[in-house]
Amino acid sequence: MKPNALALAVLTAALVLSGCKDSAKPGAQTAPSAPALTEAATGEPAVAPVDPLTVSVPPGFGAEIRVAPVGATPLSDTLRVAGKVDFDETRVTRIGATVTGRVIEIHAQLGQQVKVGDALAVINSTELGQAQLAYLKARAQADLQARSVERARQLFAADVIGKAELQRRESELAIASAEQRGAADQLRVLGMSSLAINRLGGNGAINSVTPVVSTMAGTVVERQVAQGQVVQPSDALYVVADLSQVWVTAEVPEQQAALVKAGQSVDIEVPALGTRLTGKLVFVADTVNPETRTVAVRSAVANASRQLKPAMLATMLIQAAPVERLVVPAPAVVRDGDADMVFVEIGPQQFRLTPVRLGPDVDGRRPVLSGLKPEQRILVAGAFHLNNERKRKELE
Repeated sequence: MKPNALALAVLTAALVLSGCKDSAKPGAQTAPSAPALTEAATGEPAVAPVDPLTVSVPPGFGAEIRVAPVGATPLSDTLRVAGKVDFDETRVTRIGATVTGRVIEIHAQLGQQVKVGDALAVINSTELGQAQLAYLKARAQADLQARSVERARQLFAADVIGKAELQRRESELAIASAEQRGAADQLRVLGMSSLAINRLGGNGAINSVTPVVSTMAGTVVERQVAQGQVVQPSDALYVVADLSQVWVTAEVPEQQAALVKAGQSVDIEVPALGTRLTGKLVFVADTVNPETRTVAVRSAVANASRQLKPAMLATMLIQAAPVERLVVPAPAVVRDGDADMVFVEIGPQQFRLTPVRLGPDVDGRRPVLSGLKPEQRILVAGAFHLNNERKRKELE
């Protein structure tokens, strides 16, 4: 064989082998061996997908199943607002000195129980001594003028003096009597009782020492005086409070202020005591605090055992006025993820799990915010068990 002919034969064989390898690759196109089977070719309908939220009650279902229409009922919202225990301001008195002087004795201490008239401190006052002296002078002058008038009346009856002289002396008596009454009133202002003033007039003994007395029965909650301190009538030395009743105050946001009114009953939670108390709103402010945009409310609470201490933190639960609202029973609600769901009846023994927006639980009922309509029939008993059945079917 010639060289050219041999080379041509080798090249032809290489081309044939290359063509065979290309035809064996996976991506190579081949002629279909048979036509594809389609829905149109088979004549059978495609299977519809199953709704995972729809469930039927299977025969012999063990749990109780009960259906009822969604209804409306008067419902009260509960407002939770932060508050604190405070003094009942009608049962608090601030006691100060009635005269300017120096404190020489301290009798009452913080927390001490006192009664009306108990001496809290003792003050030595030159002002009081001078006022007593002025009273004694006015009293003596009034007595002198009274005797002068009596003699003048006898002389006038004997026609010794004229009527003008009698009237002059009566006028002087009236002035002296007025001065005596003024001096006695000044002593009362300085803290002396009528009995002490009469005793002063009887024995004439000046006493510049006077007690600071309690004007209310209660507990000494503040003391702002020390022995040796010089005090004035404008100074508050003690604060005495009757703690048998206290206030619980709170601030209600202005958006919810229309829901609260004086006279409403409230529950009060005091974390320090771990108990819930009951009271009534005795005050709702007529103005809004411009800084906090809140309305002040106040409740009065009995405190016979003295467990409530002023400045304790508290939470006030205020029941708003009832409003007609659509509600569902709490057992009808199931949780799916972070959503509230209820089973809505779509046919006999058939239900669909439907998402809804609900408010907080109020006495076993949940107010409907959206997702349901009045008289729509829902599953009110057995929802939990039926939801488990739905999940089981979904897994299958």
